[in-house]
Amino acid sequence: MKEGGRILIVEDDVSIAELERDYLELDGFTVDMEHHGETGLQRALVERYDLILLDVMLPGTDGFAICERIRVERDIPILMVSAKKEDLDKIRGFSLGADDYIIKPFSPGELVARVKAHLSRYERLKGQQDQDKDEIRIRGLVINRASRRVYVNGKEIPFTTKEFDLLTHLAMNPNRVFSKDQLFDHLWGMDAIGDISTVTVHIRKLREKIEPNPSDPAYIETIWGAGYRFKP
Repeated sequence: MKEGGRILIVEDDVSIAELERDYLELDGFTVDMEHHGETGLQRALVERYDLILLDVMLPGTDGFAICERIRVERDIPILMVSAKKEDLDKIRGFSLGADDYIIKPFSPGELVARVKAHLSRYERLKGQQDQDKDEIRIRGLVINRASRRVYVNGKEIPFTTKEFDLLTHLAMNPNRVFSKDQLFDHLWGMDAIGDISTVTVHIRKLREKIEPNPSDPAYIETIWGAGYRFKP
């Protein structure tokens, strides 16, 4: 991971924002702070940052709306921070494009560790995207789009047409949560006649073929109540 990444903190509690800033600066990051939702959003869209720490409850514009807006224009890690522990809030954050959801109070050391982990993951993903676009490489998984072949740890695994299309769609959109309806519409078409439960069946088959442990997925993650996302 490159040193001296630039981070924006959007947090209305000044004491919390300053604590986050101090720990991140000790690790060599450059940190800017905003305490209002609208000014935080404007700064996130105008200036260039490597990662954004975003509080949920903000004056002006809340963190959910800011996250959704940033994700339209920026492909950078967004870590949401909140005192709200409800699963629905977490699901909403992930659905809008957040990469992580951190519950207050938290350890400053844990926060820095998560920031570093997400920055490293995005850098690896960026490097993978710069490779040949016909081939997707993620850890031991290789998807060759030109030949429509899939390899797991060097061994070719047979896939049906729909299985291959589903895997490729997920892998090409890492960290994005897709609902069952969205996946069904993408693969079978909005006018197709069928049951969206077929998506669940296809996800299970994919896991059986690519996951080291299908009951504890390393690639295709279930976001309960929201859908599925591919972990790069």
